[in-house]
Amino acid sequence: MSNLIHISVIWSEVVRTLQIHHRWKTAATIISMSVLCCMLGSPQLFAEEADYRLGPGDVLRVTVFGHEDLSGEFQVGSTGDITLPLIGEFPVVDRTLRDVESAVVEKLRPDYLKNPQVSIEVINYRPFYIIGEVQNPGSYSYVGGMRVVNAIAIAGGFTYRANEDRLLISRARSEGKQGPATQNTIVFPGDVIEVPERFF
Repeated sequence: MSNLIHISVIWSEVVRTLQIHHRWKTAATIISMSVLCCMLGSPQLFAEEADYRLGPGDVLRVTVFGHEDLSGEFQVGSTGDITLPLIGEFPVVDRTLRDVESAVVEKLRPDYLKNPQVSIEVINYRPFYIIGEVQNPGSYSYVGGMRVVNAIAIAGGFTYRANEDRLLISRARSEGKQGPATQNTIVFPGDVIEVPERFF
């Protein structure tokens, strides 16, 4: 994993150099997105971080071993709940996967199953957001192991007005608290990256 991140950072610096020359900007962005997909792979590269906290928009795969009727894919709703067979609405927001697994086991035992075995994984993360002075601001699908420089590349790179040295990030996992960021700052699902305007 650390090797992938190291390669990602090096490649991002190459892309940034290419983007200095306007005629290479489009090609550099396209190449960047392709290489990122190959290097970072599936979201499971990040999914198993023990401290990841679930939030609205995450899609979970819940497996109750031996009980296909109780298993399936469930999206965390805007209220922070998922709706599970037998259990009904169940709060998961700001909880880890292991917390949710333990809680589901307790809900199923002993009334429904004698010894339930439950596994839960994130199959799609909620998006991250990038606003301000990038070519294509908006929301984008999260890719495991992302850093701010990768997010900027996915959004088409900086505009000519961008202040590249005063980046900001609002953390979804810290109630939207905003703070300074660098291009090497790690991005998490739900984060909002802001690229301010440079005043000449």
